[in-house]
Amino acid sequence: MKPYLIAPSILSANFTKLGEEVDNVLNAGADVVHFDVMDNHYVPNLTIGPLVCKALRKHGVTADIDVHLMVQPVDDMIKQFADAGASYISFHPEASQHVDRSLQLIIDSGCQPGLVFNPATPLQHLDHVMHKLHHILLMSVNPGFGGQSFIPQSLDKLKQVRALIDQSGFDIRLEIDGGVKVDNIRAIAEAGADMFVAGSAIFGQTDYQAVISQMRSELALAN
Repeated sequence: MKPYLIAPSILSANFTKLGEEVDNVLNAGADVVHFDVMDNHYVPNLTIGPLVCKALRKHGVTADIDVHLMVQPVDDMIKQFADAGASYISFHPEASQHVDRSLQLIIDSGCQPGLVFNPATPLQHLDHVMHKLHHILLMSVNPGFGGQSFIPQSLDKLKQVRALIDQSGFDIRLEIDGGVKVDNIRAIAEAGADMFVAGSAIFGQTDYQAVISQMRSELALAN
C-alpha cells in the first residue's frame, strides 16, 4: 500500500488570497493541491482554468498539483493545464471520445494520467487502460459542487477498484473525492483509498494543521 496523501481542494479555499491559502495548507501538512475544474457544461458549475494553476506555480508552489477535469471535451484542456504546471491530470471517460488517446496525451504532455468515475459510472472503462494509469479517482458525491455528503455506497466501489488494482499488478493510486472528513477517512482508507481529496473539511476550519493532523491520526489507525 502506498503512503497516504492528503489533497485539499482549493474549490473551498478563499480565492481572494489563494496563494496564501495554498501556502498555509501545505505548511499545515497537506501533500498535494487539488484542482476541481468545472466547465458549466459537463457539470453544472464553472470554476477555474489553467491561468490559476500557472499563477500558483509563479507564486512559488512546488507541491504536486492534481487537476481533475470535469469538462467536455477534454483534450484541449489537458494540454493547457500541462503547460500551466499540472502534475496529475484526470478526466471522466464519458467526457472523452477516445479514452486511450486522452490518457496518452496526458503522458506525452509530461503529466501523470488518471481516470475519474462518478458514483453511478461503471468500471469497465478500466478494462483496457490500467497499464497507462497513475491514479484512479472515485467520486463519492455527484460532481459539480463542493460541500456534499459522502455517499456510503462508495465504500463498496472503493473495495472493487482496490481489488482490480491489486490484481493488475500495476502501481496505481486510488483517490477519493467528496465528503471526506475526519470522522470517515479511516473507513475510506480501510476500503482501499490512499489519496484523499478534502475541501470544506479542511478549508472550512480555522486551524488547517489541526484538522490535517486529526486526519493523519485516523489514517494511522486504518488496517
